Amino acid sequence: MLKSMQTITRHQLKSCLLIVVLILSGLTAANAQRGRKPKPPGVPNELQVTPYKTTMIANGKDEALISIKIIDSKGDTVPTANIPVTLHIIGDARITNIMDAGDFSAIPHTDTTWQVNIKGSCRVMLQAGRTLGKIKFEAKADSLWTGSTEIHTVQPGIAHVVTHDKYVPEKVTDKILGADISFLPQMESRGIKFSDNGVPGDPIEIMKAHGFNYIRLRIFNEPANPKGYSPKQGFCDLAHTMAMAKRIKAAGMKFLLDFHYSDYWADPQQQNKPAAWVGEDFTALKKSLYDYTVNVMQQLKAQGTAPDMVQVGNEINHGMVWPDGAINNLDSLAQLIYQGVKAVKTVSPTTTVMLHIALGGQNAEARFFLDNMKKRNVPFDVIGLSYYPKWHGTPADLKNNMADLAKRYPQQVMVAEYSELKRQVNDIAFNVPNGKAVGSFIWEPLNSWEGIFDRSGNANDYMNVVYPEIAKKYGVK
Repeated sequence: MLKSMQTITRHQLKSCLLIVVLILSGLTAANAQRGRKPKPPGVPNELQVTPYKTTMIANGKDEALISIKIIDSKGDTVPTANIPVTLHIIGDARITNIMDAGDFSAIPHTDTTWQVNIKGSCRVMLQAGRTLGKIKFEAKADSLWTGSTEIHTVQPGIAHVVTHDKYVPEKVTDKILGADISFLPQMESRGIKFSDNGVPGDPIEIMKAHGFNYIRLRIFNEPANPKGYSPKQGFCDLAHTMAMAKRIKAAGMKFLLDFHYSDYWADPQQQNKPAAWVGEDFTALKKSLYDYTVNVMQQLKAQGTAPDMVQVGNEINHGMVWPDGAINNLDSLAQLIYQGVKAVKTVSPTTTVMLHIALGGQNAEARFFLDNMKKRNVPFDVIGLSYYPKWHGTPADLKNNMADLAKRYPQQVMVAEYSELKRQVNDIAFNVPNGKAVGSFIWEPLNSWEGIFDRSGNANDYMNVVYPEIAKKYGVK
């Protein structure tokens, strides 16, 4: 369903999956889309914009490659399409070249708008100006969903280390075949049931029986706030997380805890600080983040469910706890990450720490972020990448990026989020060179567009065939 919807930001996409939860409760996909039907396969439906950088240096020179594809309702490129498209820029940047679209010098344009005929796909080279802030790039055409991306422009400055201690990353010895199923309590509150071959059961235990060995849970600070993730109900707060952690451990599985450090979704488009921390100076903010992390970890440890792995922040390639920890404030960002890492290790020294960036196929930007964390001596154990083809490139881009990061940095590398291309993604994730492979976490497979249960809640072929095969192939236990 979601593939045929207008191009939207990542946090909007995730919020839309709440609609899917309602669909599973009995609503129809047509109602959820408010009557808009996708076009048939092979017919142009959307302009897909994939940037190979979403962080650029504001020096008047830095360039980013952007891929534009005309895709159908299934997400496949329509190579026979020949459509006039308007490219529009908001912010301090300019297009320096448009490849695969004829003579660049002859393409009509103004300072901010270009008119180009796209035959299936084209590539655009965007050059940043010297202004700090954000650049919005859009591709529009009549009768097609708009494609867009947001790019942050930064000036890195001189790096200051967060600690002079030397840190050797902890090695993850497990082969991880994991899943983020944080929506589960919300689904169960609406009466949704799950089964395997017609036999009712706990979905966590069903997943365990079919090869999964790790569960990922997101946690928000105060999601019950009026502007939080779950007003009044508080799903994905500490209490719900503790209850889920007990179920995970009872099923004989391990778990990854994903701190968003926000009352709402945190991702590259938004990293808003919790309401309780607004107005604090930076010293107080660091203490709040540290104390909050310690409290969560202590309460989980006290009930015998200390996380086996922790993410300090969610998709933080544009920073976290904005504005203090925005990507343009690299020293401040590094200090906030360090407070989170220190808090985790203080409570549970054996828990491994992941830094999670949403850059599956964007090698240049992944290196920018990780190099700057390395310069500031930020300690952590695992590099986690999100991989959604629409935003993060081709499988080849993912493979090349993971291989390069594995050779370049001492940490292991894994796919922390994905949904589509299940076999391909896992073949890449489990074959990272230099012994750096960890595995993967599929995002919300209980109710997403390629879920492992059907709409009746019964385990489908992804659960019964695909994942057992992956688990067997890579020795997941």
